[in-house]
Amino acid sequence: MALFIDNDRSHHQQQHLSFDEFGENTSQHFITTEQHLWVTNATEVPYTPYDLRPETYIVPILFALIFIVGVVGNGTLVVVFLRHRAMRNVPNTYILSLALADLLVIVTTVPLTSTVYTVDSWPWGSILCTLSEFIKDVSIGVSVFTLTALSCDRYFAIVDPLRKFHAHGGGRRATRMTIAIAVLIWILAIICGLPALIGSYIKEIEINSNKSFSFCYPFPDEWGVEYAKSIILARFLIYYAIPLVIIGIFYVLIARHLVYTASVPGEMQGAMRQVRARKKVAVTVLAFVVIFGICFFPSHLFMMWFYYCPTARDDYNAFWHVLRIVGFCLSFANSCANPVALYFVSGAFRKHFNRYLFCQGASGGLRHRSEHLTHRDTSLTSTLSRRFTSRHSCRHSTIRRFSVNRMQETTITVIPNGLLNTNDDYGYESDHAI
Repeated sequence: MALFIDNDRSHHQQQHLSFDEFGENTSQHFITTEQHLWVTNATEVPYTPYDLRPETYIVPILFALIFIVGVVGNGTLVVVFLRHRAMRNVPNTYILSLALADLLVIVTTVPLTSTVYTVDSWPWGSILCTLSEFIKDVSIGVSVFTLTALSCDRYFAIVDPLRKFHAHGGGRRATRMTIAIAVLIWILAIICGLPALIGSYIKEIEINSNKSFSFCYPFPDEWGVEYAKSIILARFLIYYAIPLVIIGIFYVLIARHLVYTASVPGEMQGAMRQVRARKKVAVTVLAFVVIFGICFFPSHLFMMWFYYCPTARDDYNAFWHVLRIVGFCLSFANSCANPVALYFVSGAFRKHFNRYLFCQGASGGLRHRSEHLTHRDTSLTSTLSRRFTSRHSCRHSTIRRFSVNRMQETTITVIPNGLLNTNDDYGYESDHAI
């Protein structure tokens, strides 16, 4: 629970408050449990009722928006992936994993933690307390590890596609390898979430003679303050700093490669289309990374400051209180941000979003496909007619050689679903990919 205590800091009277262990858990993601105050002198602390605090009304509204946008957006991503085979490629498999992790935390955790700033005690019991903390850690682990894998994937797709093609084996083998990596990411995230699963419990606090409350807390008292500090540091390094550094290195290398290849003359048109398509996917992944970094920076900043600054308990003021609430909300908002970002940066996903959410483009798409099939049938009839006539002409052998050459060119540059395939054979960077 977020506990705000009126503190008279005038020159004539100063009440010394000590703030301890704003229990935090980030998930795609978060600070869930927050807050443990006690008074270091004998003076009782004035208690501000929840109905007099602005966050009591602002936070639930924000959480309602996060829940609606997150369920609709991530749910639509899952439906698009499952219903449209053209969308089942390597980068979209990782995006599906992100969407599932976000859906998990939104459906199971957002409704529970939405009460953190609205009631003064945890109302859901110890089992849901433990599950809430655990699921949030798993979700943030899946998110940041998947973004790291996506960045690595983009690096090889742009900088060294032939090595990536041979390493993956192409086709179905590449898809199986991607799924295996996604599963390993979930296993790693579950392992990283075990401390929250083991240590979370309901903590009781007495604020004064008339008021006490309980909250979900991930750091058992018997394990000591050093345990809490080590977990806070480990989360910052594993869930934020180290992955962002790795992602940054990949994108610096990608940028250097693109600058170099832009100065090389004589690139084939098909190869340039592939490079542009891969750059588009890389920009999409970079947008996810930037959103993640922004959403989790305030919460990590607050927790590192609070646990590692020696004067944090004395310096805690309105600024840090607001930062704590902003970090709390942004860490959850990250769970609904990816579908919104994908809508604006991906034409293929935007088309499917419009179709399922706004009933736009479905009939137009069927009409376009019908016209395309009609045009193909007409072209086929015309081609057969010309070939039949050409058998009786003296140019028969020349036309046949031209047809064979055109077929070979098509075989090299196009795959059955119409996707460019210069270097990898599973439609990696087509307009259908992202």
